[in-house]
Amino acid sequence: MINHPQTQLAAITRYCVERGIALDVREDGWLLVLEDANRRHLIFGYDLGLNSAVAHRLACDKAATSALLRADGIAAVPHAFFLAPALSGQPGQTAEAALALLETYPRGLVVKPNEGTSGRMVVRVTGKDELLRAANRIFGTGANVAIAPLMDIVDEVRVVQLDDASMIVYRKQRPTVTGDGVQPLLDLALSATPATGHAQLLRRLDAEFDASALRAIVPRGEQRLLSWRHNLEFGTHPELLEPGAQRDLCAALATAAARVIGIRYASVDLVLADGRWQVLEINSGVKMEALGRHAPELVESTYIAALDAIFGRSPSG
Repeated sequence: MINHPQTQLAAITRYCVERGIALDVREDGWLLVLEDANRRHLIFGYDLGLNSAVAHRLACDKAATSALLRADGIAAVPHAFFLAPALSGQPGQTAEAALALLETYPRGLVVKPNEGTSGRMVVRVTGKDELLRAANRIFGTGANVAIAPLMDIVDEVRVVQLDDASMIVYRKQRPTVTGDGVQPLLDLALSATPATGHAQLLRRLDAEFDASALRAIVPRGEQRLLSWRHNLEFGTHPELLEPGAQRDLCAALATAAARVIGIRYASVDLVLADGRWQVLEINSGVKMEALGRHAPELVESTYIAALDAIFGRSPSG
């Protein structure tokens, strides 16, 4: 398995030691069994087990979440759902409906697995051939597809939500470089990245840019994004939002969205596009591994609050 939940496991281990809860770690930390005198509780992966099965399934389904939020008056990025042709038995109709979206959104589309995470297999397309290739690649894995309009995203914020409390609110700051009028984009990117991260950087750049763009000299003073994605796995850095109007607005939108789908513990991704904040997606499994390296105390306190909610304890123990 990859992306081991080390930060999460460390926090849960400390919690159990301090509160006298027995902890059985299985499957390299992916399956945890917690037990005290009153109850036995399971944690699987990044799902702490606070959410109902229905809320979990809704959060995992991008199209269903979008439809439900929009029907309830919550600003959300629309996601059209496409069942894998092998399951629908109507591949022609699936392709026709997908291609029709290019007429609705001529600027382009974002094609993604309907239940995917971490930005994997997410592709921007502007033409029919690109759209069909991207969709068929996902269909080839047996997954269903969600298609959203390509938007000019000015900002993206993630809110870690526990019941009605916004525990953590942070911006996903995409990596950038500033041109010096001498070096090409590739050299600037490599210079800004530690040598240990060069292999991963080169894989990301190869997926995001063509060779001519990487060789082009970046004019002095001009900034270039190194990724159009806001995923932490693609080099984005978390930046905590300070108290203020923007944080309050994002927290309120995340709280409203979580209430609509009935989810207790989740991370809610919000984007600023077309002049307003909108819900991009809701994640039932809350990953804070990268954030834990930047704000360990805040992450620790969030785990404690969530575990206290599970075991029915007050923050004071």
